[in-house]
Amino acid sequence: MTETTATTAEHLPEYPTPRAGGCPFAPPPELLRLHESEKTIVRVKTWDGTTPWVVTNHAAQRQILTDPRISAEIGRDGYPHTTDSMKAHSKEMPPSINNTDGTEHARWRRMLTSSFTRRRMEKLRPAIQRITDHLIDVLLEGPNPTDLNEALSLPLPSMMICDLLGVSYDDHKFFQKHAGFTNARFDTPEEAAASVAELSQYLSDLIEAKMKNPGDDLVTDLADRVSSGVLTLEEATPLAFILLVAGHDTSANMITLGTAVLLQNPDQLELLRKNSTDETFVGNAVEELLRYLTIPHLLARRAVREDFEFDGEIIRAGEGVITPLSAANWDPEAFPQPEKLDLTRPAKHHHAFGWGPHQCVGQQLARIELIVVFSTLFRRIPTMQLAADLADLEFKEDSQAYGIYQLPIRW
Repeated sequence: MTETTATTAEHLPEYPTPRAGGCPFAPPPELLRLHESEKTIVRVKTWDGTTPWVVTNHAAQRQILTDPRISAEIGRDGYPHTTDSMKAHSKEMPPSINNTDGTEHARWRRMLTSSFTRRRMEKLRPAIQRITDHLIDVLLEGPNPTDLNEALSLPLPSMMICDLLGVSYDDHKFFQKHAGFTNARFDTPEEAAASVAELSQYLSDLIEAKMKNPGDDLVTDLADRVSSGVLTLEEATPLAFILLVAGHDTSANMITLGTAVLLQNPDQLELLRKNSTDETFVGNAVEELLRYLTIPHLLARRAVREDFEFDGEIIRAGEGVITPLSAANWDPEAFPQPEKLDLTRPAKHHHAFGWGPHQCVGQQLARIELIVVFSTLFRRIPTMQLAADLADLEFKEDSQAYGIYQLPIRW
């Protein structure tokens, strides 16, 4: 930092800031106050003393996240890393779908989008419904109260992504452990590196095995590209890593957090129950829940490639920009009365899956999983209620993927 920036940093607001006590579903109030500012882009101070820019406005985020002068390259100077672990290893991360730009990023993305089309994901709906019903059957036969996280939220997306990728569900505890390390904010660089190495070796071995014994799954798709020379094994492994970790951790958190917020809003829960067989209604309700909760609450983050002007400010090459997606999803200009959960609200323009070329490639699978779960869970268990005070629940402010560690329920 220059001397001027260092001096200014002492007076800047810190990011991220904690959520308000008693309001665990709302973004931090300091973020929401920025909606009242005359500026759509302001500086903040982050954990490592750097001073990136923050954009909370919904429309402004769309401009930033589609601007070619903004880079997703994690190792680029100025990139505002979420953790010490990410920063320590950012220069070593191989190019992949999540940290490249332009035509190189488009190349990576094409390799996955054909596997995650809405049409292909729709074919999974019967399996998602079958697994959901089975897990609820087991839940109802088990102890009362129980933890919804362990009974349904974690196993459902884990089973689906394991089936989709062609990995064994017997190893799901292994995946969940490493997903936790990947999304943790406060692990050490050494812990993070060991976790990434262990899971990467597992997936590399799996790709090689699929090259010899192919199946009908996404890892076989990657193995075929390695066999044909389109990808190297070193390139295919990070793609499998991203799909496995992102494919179950975010959906699991959304099921748990969505259930908790519905139980806190009985009028909206009753509306969902009454319309549980109306897929259009439930689909819209899922979009509103995605907007309201925003699991990737510390994203998105970018580095600046070249100088440009934005809302009267000169944004310099080598600086960082953070676009807190949760803040855009509570922007009153885009969503009037954003603090109100309204399952009838048209909310599909939310940023819960990001925006621009890097928005979530697996969002269609996530939507179908959530539609099935929220149309089934409260119909099957109409008397469900929290078995603990909301204030006693442990929310995942220490994780890049927001959620609740345990959700005790009774019926």
